[in-house]
Amino acid sequence: MKSRFLAGVAVFGAVTLTIGGAALAQQAGRLEQIIERAKERRAQQPADPNATPIPGPGDYRFSFVHGGNAREYLVHAPRSYRADRPTPMLLALHGGGGDADFQADDSKYKLISKSEAAGFIAVFPNGYSRFSSGILATWNAGACCGPAQKNNVDDVGFIREVIRRVERQANIDAGRVFATGMSNGAMMSWRLSCEAPEIRAIAPVEGTDTTAHCSPSRPVPVIEFHAADDPNVPFNGGVGVGPSRVNYTSVPTTQAKWVALNHAEAVTKRVLTVNGAHCDLHPAKRGGAVHDRHRRAQLAGRRDAAGTQAAIDGDQRQRPDVELLFVALTLSAAGGQAKMHHA
Repeated sequence: MKSRFLAGVAVFGAVTLTIGGAALAQQAGRLEQIIERAKERRAQQPADPNATPIPGPGDYRFSFVHGGNAREYLVHAPRSYRADRPTPMLLALHGGGGDADFQADDSKYKLISKSEAAGFIAVFPNGYSRFSSGILATWNAGACCGPAQKNNVDDVGFIREVIRRVERQANIDAGRVFATGMSNGAMMSWRLSCEAPEIRAIAPVEGTDTTAHCSPSRPVPVIEFHAADDPNVPFNGGVGVGPSRVNYTSVPTTQAKWVALNHAEAVTKRVLTVNGAHCDLHPAKRGGAVHDRHRRAQLAGRRDAAGTQAAIDGDQRQRPDVELLFVALTLSAAGGQAKMHHA
């Protein structure tokens, strides 16, 4: 009986080892495919190491060394771009484990389409990656995430240099430089709002503020999007199901922090309700973010928006439409603070 049991354990162990080995081989094969696709993209569009002027509409890839690391950023100039006319710029930051190409893929986030519709230049910086292809990149957003945070990579300095380079390469309206991001990229947008005075407003999606210290030089309007059932970055804070194992700040704590930093009203009012979501507004107090209807309308192509700082929260299965995100981003650019919840 004992020998049969031991034999059974040995067989089970062998089967487990085989299955585990197959899973590892599958993951390795998948990683190899990702690397090959990244190499193909870069072969089709090699990165320009110089801050070459952007002559007109189109897609561009640039690289430079920052902090001893080779870094890249993509630029999309819409068809409406003219070198003699100042144009707003949106920095779009990918999530942890992603890359700039994924964030710029119009089938994923439709940011290229929105750039064309609204007339802003879209810039996609690539996070810190241990791979020359730039894949599986992360951002040092404070308490998160991955190798970028563990190695204390100067991502704020990198992104600020990207802004300076693009301002030399194209005709950028320095008063309309905005940032959005997904998950780890959203967290990075919070850090930028603390440390990069060039950023005038942010629209983080599914990522809370993980900074320990924050002293913005001016109020930075915010619209925050967050699903109430997000398992990776829980709405009410704590450790999510993702690989980072970070004890995340909650959405309410993040909002309270920025209501104070932005001199906004603590009491909210409901300003928008759509299927599966609603938006709560913290209006700006005196000394808060400046209300500027003309610039707001120019960025999103809408003239009926009210100044807000916002957060969108709710059911992960009913994410806000990208059009709504950018209309809301324009709302936040005007002043105040609001929050939008998916219900």
